[in-house]
Amino acid sequence: MRTAATLALAAVLPLSAPAAADTSAGAPTMLPIDAAVAALQTADESRTGYSRTAFKHWTSGDNASDGCNTRQEVLIAEAVTAPEVGPRCTITGGIWLSYYDEVTVEGARGLDIDHMVPLAEAWDSGASAWTAARREAYANDQGQPASLVAVTARTNRSKSDQDPASWLPPAPGALCRYGAEWTATKLRWNLTIDAQEKTALLDIASSCDGTTVTYTPAP
Repeated sequence: MRTAATLALAAVLPLSAPAAADTSAGAPTMLPIDAAVAALQTADESRTGYSRTAFKHWTSGDNASDGCNTRQEVLIAEAVTAPEVGPRCTITGGIWLSYYDEVTVEGARGLDIDHMVPLAEAWDSGASAWTAARREAYANDQGQPASLVAVTARTNRSKSDQDPASWLPPAPGALCRYGAEWTATKLRWNLTIDAQEKTALLDIASSCDGTTVTYTPAP
């Protein structure tokens, strides 16, 4: 299961870390952030036919026997102080750090689970051609820590379905991590970027020298 320390390090690592040469299924790939952005394919976007219901979530999560859905499992995994978990995965107590705005949150009520690349943006970028099963896998992805993140409801709703050309996290210290995690998620799911998005990501990369993007291709 993911931990808060794993989340902080998963997509942002120093360039001194060795780049992975093995690109076989399930093997992580590590790239400098500028090279990772360059590896993304550019294409026009289309939201034709999009519906949020095309992405089934929140499902029973990675552990179907724990009584928790994906949202609850992410909350438990990302807590910096563990909450109490009661019957039917009732979560009480706990402390979280919302890295988008660097706000400490006590109790899960003030948190949303953000899809790093929003569902509508994923649809625009290639998910419209996926099967329903693959969209469900995307919407509940815990196989890469960057894919789902617990943040304040305020920042999640401010972000909505916007890409980095239109929205970035308000905390200056979050920029490099956010750019790396956005890029990692798009690479993991083989999603495209549009021209404005690419410009924004390259701009982030230019100010984040030393940041490495780590991703594992989705099954």
